[in-house]
Amino acid sequence: MTKIIAELCQNHNGDLKILEEMVHSASESGADYAKIQSMLSKNLTHRKRFDEGFIEGGEIRVRKRPYKAEYERLSKLDLNDEQHHIFIDYCKKYKIKPMTTIFDRSRLGFLESLNFETIKVSSFDCASHKMIEEISNSKIKEVIVSTGCAYDHEIKKTSQILKNKDFTLMHCISLYPTPLSEVHLDRIEYLRDFSKNVGLSEHSNSDLDGLKISISSLMYDVKYIERHFTILAKNQTKDGIVSLNPSELKTLCNMAKKPKSFIKDYISSNIKEFESMKGHKQRELSHEELLNRDYYRGRFASKNKKGELVFNWEDKPI
Repeated sequence: MTKIIAELCQNHNGDLKILEEMVHSASESGADYAKIQSMLSKNLTHRKRFDEGFIEGGEIRVRKRPYKAEYERLSKLDLNDEQHHIFIDYCKKYKIKPMTTIFDRSRLGFLESLNFETIKVSSFDCASHKMIEEISNSKIKEVIVSTGCAYDHEIKKTSQILKNKDFTLMHCISLYPTPLSEVHLDRIEYLRDFSKNVGLSEHSNSDLDGLKISISSLMYDVKYIERHFTILAKNQTKDGIVSLNPSELKTLCNMAKKPKSFIKDYISSNIKEFESMKGHKQRELSHEELLNRDYYRGRFASKNKKGELVFNWEDKPI
């Protein structure tokens, strides 16, 4: 049966009370996992080309995401070490499994110490093979890797590194929000060439497209579906536009328990875009995706003993 991951991301706005309410609500809605993001603003990298961005011929070539504004935003959303422990206690209290996404190599030992059974690697670290190698050699039991903005040869190498680990490759389109016309669900089948376990991490606008992509993915026998989740009004958080509210999450969790015959009939009656959403197993990354890859890959890094930045893909000690 497909398991549902409620991605809390920064929709808690750095408020522990909201975080607890989110964990409780995710559990009440039927989700199997509540997931946070173990990023720290102090590990945000300052890459000067993003301070100004670059436009050529009327087309964006480099995104404008000034470091100072991004650092100030993220610093209000950090979950420190103690708050990680509190999050796990919330999950125990409300009987839902905890999960997190790792964003830099320096956090792996800490996440191991918390006894996370499963951690996630974001799309933009799918090709951070040094970090993935370290995770593979860790005591973490299961690894979930999103593949948005990754090239096929990078995905292949990641799967080879993790061949002795319990791992799942998640189909993901790194467009926020993702339109139905760009979802390429058949790529889920392509990922089976690299992993017996596949899933979907998707970022559609549920106010516009409902749960069409998530429900349609159930026809592909996915192990996991990951969706951003919020209990606040969707205009109160940065990720609100791609987040499900409790009612939407509950609907998805209920659908995930239905037999495949029910899902097939439901799609036939309610999701006229299903055939067009299948798309292609192999595809070129769009200009927008390449811009996102350029910015988010290397957004966080560790520091070595000399205080020098070490990116997640670099074969250097930290």
